[in-house]
Amino acid sequence: MLQKLIQVYMKKSPQQRFLLIIAMLFFLIYLTLGLLLLFWKSLPLQLNPMQRTLFGSLVVVYALFRFWRFYQSHIHEQED
Repeated sequence: MLQKLIQVYMKKSPQQRFLLIIAMLFFLIYLTLGLLLLFWKSLPLQLNPMQRTLFGSLVVVYALFRFWRFYQSHIHEQED
């Protein structure tokens, strides 16, 4: 999959490469935020454990959804 990502990256224009990097960056940001909410017990937010777990899970699911859309639009289209 990494080899395919590199091939797709090299075929794109500079503007599309920039947007590809931004899409991957935001996926990682959302995933990290969700995991921090789930596993960092002393997080400086005033949320009870149930709210923190639900919000963290929602952010992780949103990150996975963004990755799925990224994969569909950038990687999967190159296979056709």
